Order: sequence, then structure tokens, then C-alpha cells
Amino acid sequence: MANTSEIRNGLCLDFNNDIYSVVEFLHVKPGKGPAFVRTKLKSLTNGKVIDHTFPAGHKIQVVRVERRQYQYLYKDDMGYHFMNMESYEQIRLDESILDNPQFLVEGMEIDILFHAQKEIPLTTSMPQHVVLEVTYTEPGERGNTATNVTKPATVESGAEVKVPIFINEGDKIKIDTQTGSYLERVKE
Repeated sequence: MANTSEIRNGLCLDFNNDIYSVVEFLHVKPGKGPAFVRTKLKSLTNGKVIDHTFPAGHKIQVVRVERRQYQYLYKDDMGYHFMNMESYEQIRLDESILDNPQFLVEGMEIDILFHAQKEIPLTTSMPQHVVLEVTYTEPGERGNTATNVTKPATVESGAEVKVPIFINEGDKIKIDTQTGSYLERVKE
């Protein structure tokens, strides 16, 4: 058991029969009344974010988690298959545990967060940006760049992304995996 003075960003705790990660926190000591800790907690099982205020000195149950690097292998009707980069053991994950699986391509490395005592996967984190090749898009028109005109493009992972009109098939583009938005064209 720990208390609220040990709360920090990224700390995982058992709260309301669920496992939450601290997204942000603020220790508040008002001039009148007792101190408290205002937190924003993200559920690792369903992704919901809640606000909760803990009184100062309140006991919290800290959950020990381990971050392990895995390589994406393939997807089939059973789920998504990954290989541990150290032990080469393979695991299968459901789509519900993955964040933005539409940007996964074979060979991509991601981090999987495991509950240390129960050895169950809690959540995944993809790289902040991925570089993918455009496999299909409509041809762009020259000179039509005065405004931020976008068009849909399909990338090699099968995801559809809005890209500027000058992007063509075969171009490599950088995509933000959190928002799914186009960032820039990558020259090789």
C-alpha cells in the first residue's frame, strides 16, 4: 500500500475494481481545509478517462506493471499475433486491447504493458509516428494547392488517411498514430 504523496504520471493503481494509469495529477493545499490530490485516471481495460480527487494521505493500491517490446507478426480470425523480442514467444491479442490497430504493419515493434503478478496484457502503445506507403489515391490536380484541400488515401496497412492533393501512389507519408492524421511526405 502506498499513499497519495507517491502519485506521479504513469503510475498504475487498482481503483474501483479496475486498473487505472495516472494521466495527470495536482497536489492542492488550500489555505482553508485539508490538502488533496486531484487526478485524471485512464482505465487500462476500457480506455475511459475519469477525474478523481483523493484526500491527502489516502492509501492507494499500486499495481506493478512491466513494459515489454513485441513485434507484430500477422492478423487472422483469432486476433493479432505478436512475438516477444527477447524470448521469441508468441501471444495473441484481441483488437479491443490495441490502440489504433489500423496502422499496424508486419514487423512493426510496439510496447505491451503487462500486469506483473497476473501476467495478463493490459494495453499497448504504438510509436508516436509511423511511415507508410500510399497504395491507392486519386491523382491530384496541378495548381490546386491554394487552400488546404485533402483527399482520401489508402496506405499499406489498409487504413484510410486524409492527405494533401499533391500526394500520389507510391509516396511514403508520416502519420500520427494517436490522431490518424497526415503529418508530412517522407523523401527517401
